[in-house]
Amino acid sequence: MSGEMRWQDWINALLGVVLFITPFVFGDTSQTAAAWTAYVGGVLLFVFGAGSLLFRWNPTIEYLPLIEGVLLFLAPWVLGFSGITAMAWSAWVIGVLASVNAGSVLVMGGNLTGRSAASGEQSR
Repeated sequence: MSGEMRWQDWINALLGVVLFITPFVFGDTSQTAAAWTAYVGGVLLFVFGAGSLLFRWNPTIEYLPLIEGVLLFLAPWVLGFSGITAMAWSAWVIGVLASVNAGSVLVMGGNLTGRSAASGEQSR
């Protein structure tokens, strides 16, 4: 477990809440694929963010929201709701934000570069 609280975890949790409520905000709850993508994706982002905040998980857990962000970005095309503009844009924007957010934790934590952020030494 890492002992520090990261601001990126708060952002992941917030992005999850925002994604979860987008079908209600845009009134697109009847679009099954789009709505379920928002519900499941929102819950997962919230769990990853809140779990990291509460349990201080290791920064390597940030690979999960990174992967989820990529999947959210691809979901409108793969699941066929790219024509539903509001829901597609919310998936694209939140997917990019989640990926960038998780990637910043990995880069700052040294997991992508193989170096420790604090000491600059090569990790083994």
